[in-house]
Amino acid sequence: MDWRTFFEVHKDLPREGPGTSGDVIWATDLAGLAEGAVICDAAAGPGADVDALAQAVPGAQVLAFDKQTAFVAQMTARFSGAPNVAVQQADLAQIADLPQAPFDMIWCAGALYFLGLDQGLQIMRRALKAGGVLAFSEPCYFTETPGPEARAFWDGYPTRDRAGIAAAVTAAGFETLGARDVSDAGWEAYYQPMEARIAMLRAKGDQGLTEMLDMCAKEAQDWRAVRSQTGYLLSVARRLS
Repeated sequence: MDWRTFFEVHKDLPREGPGTSGDVIWATDLAGLAEGAVICDAAAGPGADVDALAQAVPGAQVLAFDKQTAFVAQMTARFSGAPNVAVQQADLAQIADLPQAPFDMIWCAGALYFLGLDQGLQIMRRALKAGGVLAFSEPCYFTETPGPEARAFWDGYPTRDRAGIAAAVTAAGFETLGARDVSDAGWEAYYQPMEARIAMLRAKGDQGLTEMLDMCAKEAQDWRAVRSQTGYLLSVARRLS
């Protein structure tokens, strides 16, 4: 990955993955968090979901972290005046080692797959209090017979269907509270701003960005071609003692 050109394309985008504030509200409602809950937005990107998390529960304290310096800087500027939001740089795999852990809830939108589902669930479990809740979106096949284009979309990732994700959640010591597909509107909330930025950068004529612009544009086109077969499943699961 050429991170320089990646961040030139993704600079100041509102989101770094599919989703809406409605997904956060749905997940936090299922979680049934108590007043003053400590919530972690893990691999938060530019912090698109932080506001909704901070407002989900009275007195909630939100820690938002990301590995990438550019996203941490964007979040730091964005939430500098928010007394109940803390931002820091950290690696997703080290979440259980953060001084704020264990958490009442972890929100991990479109990032658990960097660890792999099975390992990621175990790492998240260690970072939660007993009875704490993990909400995560994971690549999922919506059909028993996904076509080659749908399989290729995830670039070799061992994508499962809904039942396979639910089984992994149970095996990791969680109880599933609910699961739903991330909506097309959630995907478009990610891709449409990115496509607008791609068009702007193409108009500037920077030839050094052509490969990254083409790659990002193709991703959006490829998803629209396979969206009935695959996407993200948002699962909300409670850690069992």
